[in-house]
Formats: sequence, C-alpha cells, structure tokens
Amino acid sequence: MQPSQQRRAVSPPSMHAKGDGVSVSEIADLHHAPTTLIKSNEGDYSPANSFKDVKYIFFVESTKLWAIAGPIAFTILCNYGIISFTNIFAGHIGDIELSAITISLSVISNFSYGFMLGMASALETLCGQAFGAGNLELLGVYMQRSWIILFVACFFLLPFYVFATPVLKILGQQHDIADLAGKFSIQIIPQLFSLAIGLPTQKFLQAQSKVSVLAWIGFVIFIIHIGVLYFFVNFFGWGIAGAALAYNVSAWLLVVAQLIYVVGWCKDGWRGLSWLAFKDIWGFVRLSIASAVMLSLEVWYFMTIVVLTGHLADPVITVGSLSICMNINGWEGMLFLGINAAISVRVSNELGSGHPRAAKYSVIVTVIESLFIGILAGIIIMATRNHFSIIFTSNKEMQKAVAHLASLLGITMVVNSVQPVLSGVALGGGWQGTVAYINLFCYYIVGLPLGFLLGYRTSLGVEVYIYIYIYVIKFNYLHLFMIIIYQY
Repeated sequence: MQPSQQRRAVSPPSMHAKGDGVSVSEIADLHHAPTTLIKSNEGDYSPANSFKDVKYIFFVESTKLWAIAGPIAFTILCNYGIISFTNIFAGHIGDIELSAITISLSVISNFSYGFMLGMASALETLCGQAFGAGNLELLGVYMQRSWIILFVACFFLLPFYVFATPVLKILGQQHDIADLAGKFSIQIIPQLFSLAIGLPTQKFLQAQSKVSVLAWIGFVIFIIHIGVLYFFVNFFGWGIAGAALAYNVSAWLLVVAQLIYVVGWCKDGWRGLSWLAFKDIWGFVRLSIASAVMLSLEVWYFMTIVVLTGHLADPVITVGSLSICMNINGWEGMLFLGINAAISVRVSNELGSGHPRAAKYSVIVTVIESLFIGILAGIIIMATRNHFSIIFTSNKEMQKAVAHLASLLGITMVVNSVQPVLSGVALGGGWQGTVAYINLFCYYIVGLPLGFLLGYRTSLGVEVYIYIYIYVIKFNYLHLFMIIIYQY
C-alpha cells in the first residue's frame, strides 16, 4: 500500500467534538505513536535498541490497545452472555431442549446475526469518516439509513425463522430436535427485528468512541436477563417459551436503552429523524451487502459445523457436547473480537499517519498478549475439564462427552488467540477483500469438505470438526502472515 493510499484510508479525527466526556483531541493522542522518551524526527518510534525501550513500547502500546479493546470486548461479552445464559437455563430443562435451543441460536439466529452485523459494519467506514471530518450531523443520517436497510433485510431473513423446522430436517437434523428448534426460532422473531435498530446504533456510538456507555448498558441488560430468565423459566415454569420471551425482552431493552442515550446525550450526532436517510440509499445497500459477505463467511462456518454434527451418531449428546465447548470457546472469542477491533484501529491510524514502525510494534505487542491470554485460557480448561460442563448440564453422559473434548478445546483456545489479531491487522491495512478470499478458501474449500469427509469416513466423530478447525486456523495464520510481511 502506497503512503498516499494509507492516508486516504483513515480520516483524521475531529478536534472539536466530544465523546463520552473525553475530548476527541485526547482520543486522537491516545491512538498515535509517542514522540517522547523514544525520540523520532517524524513522530514514529525509533528502533528499540535496549530493554528499556522495549519495556516502554510494551507499556505504551498495551495502554493504547486496552483503552480501545477493553470496553468493546466487555460489551461483546455481555451481549454474548445473554445467549450463553439462555443456553445454560435451557440445559437444565433437558438435553433435547439444550440441543434444540443451541441449534436455533447457533444456526438460525447466528446466520441472521452474522449477516445483519456485517451490513451494519458499513457504518464503521461512513460514520468514522464523517466523525473524523467534523460532519457530525451526518452520523444520525447514516444511522437512520442503516436502520431502514436492516429493517428491510429482516423480512428477507424471516423465512429462515418461520420455516426453520423443515429446513433443519432437510439438513438432516433429528426430528424431535428440529421440531423444538423451529418452535423456538419462531418465538425469537422479535429479537431479529431488534438487530435492525440495535446494531447501527452501536456503530453510531462506537464511531464517536462512546464505548464505555455501550459497556455499561450491556452489563446492566445482562444482569437483568439472568433475572428474567430465572423468573420465566424456573419460577413460572414456562420452559423454552420462557427462555424465548426472556431473550426477546432483553434484546429490546438493550435497544431502548441505547436509543434513550442517543436521543438524550448525542445532540451533535443526532439531529432528529431526517428524509435524507432515503437519499443515495442504493449505494449504501451495496456497501452494506459487501461488508456483510466479508464478515459472514467465518460466522456461518460455525453454524455449518453444528448442522453437520447433527448427522453423526447420537445427535443429542454430539450436538450438546459440541455446543458446550463452542459456548466456552465463544466467551474467549468475544474478548478477541474486542482486540480485533482495537488492533484494526491502531494499525489503520499508524499507517494513515505514516508510522509503519509504530504499527509493527503494536502488532507484536498485541500478538504476545493475545497468545498469553490463549495459553492461560487453555490451562484453565484443562484444569477444570471434568467440572466446567456442570454449568450447562446435569447429565453425566453429556459431562463425560465434554470432558473427552476438553483437551481439543484447550488447544483450540490457544491457536485461536492470534488469528483475530492478524485479521485485525489485515483489516486495518485495508485488505478486506483479501481476507474474505482467505476465509472462503480456508473455511469452505478446505475446512468443511475435509471435515464432512473425515466425519463420516472415520471413527473420530465430532472430534474431527475440532481438529479441522484447528488446522484451518493455522492455515489462516500462514496466509495472513504472508500478506502482512509482504505489505510491510
């Protein structure tokens, strides 16, 4: 990437607007390489020639990384906790209920969420550029335009919910699981429409660095969701209908809380409803769809794995044990999504400022810290391999199956710790199209066909999908490393 292209990729932040009580000038300073202690004529780092330099770089880059990643990761963890605790309460209703709700949330709901999140991601570019240029009034217009597009998209996704049962049966799911999953999918349709408002609103706030507000709202709604689940599922005894109702209530409470903050405290970016939201909407649609396809490829891979395991012997135990492992892996994955977003911001800012060494050092520090987190998570899983599944199920056979997969889960958590960092680096450098092709090749041309073949031609069963996932991630490492090395 040429320097001129780098500078066009990221617009400089406005020095006048305010974000969550922090001036944008402070935020801009937070994201740029230091000019003190390690001196540089152009604002970039000088080469690290001593341990003192390395220690200082590590401290500064860690501070910058977690100032961005912390609130975003916490918000994502709280949102994921709503899904996870819905699974936990379902697991204590029964094994079939656990498998059915897992199928519904991991396949039907996850399919829609991945696509909707990808479409909303178009705001990251548009709102970020508008905020950087000081055109704050455009933020609200872009958000409203995204509301319209995502609301229409909900109707195109609606058949997946309404006809979930026959679709799952065609895909080979056990009939009793498919019937219950289809029933639950219909019951959570209101949550689908909450995404049309909630996801663009989140991107609107993130563009202004108001991430702490999202974190607080997410935490409060997460706590409320646990209480609502308890009353609807345990106290009133409404079963999966109660779990679905709690899921819908929490989703819309989240949206309402975000809207209240936007209308009440975002006067610069929110100027009220505007007819400008309908202007140039087709160009916005094309950008939204392109973003959705890029992001959805990896999300849909996990959905397909859950579907394929339903074809194996004893699908209730197979799907249930895999879902528990994926649920635990998902908690770690949500943290790395925050790191992914943070390193993307760091790299794009430093490349845009003409500081390639600062971008490189940021990548090195982030990879080291992410790998440490992955190793720590793997050790915890191995130490509790015979016990952590109790959170999800009281079935001894299910617990034994999860313990059998625990070693692979631990390895997965280690190897999966660096991949989000590399993806974030590639995205920060403006290589989204290349990442999409890599994901398509690794997950769908190599991973799924190989997993399908080995899953039915060997005695490995569900373990084969975890093996394949581990090697697909390693394959991704190779390609992403090659891209990064070539570009740098």
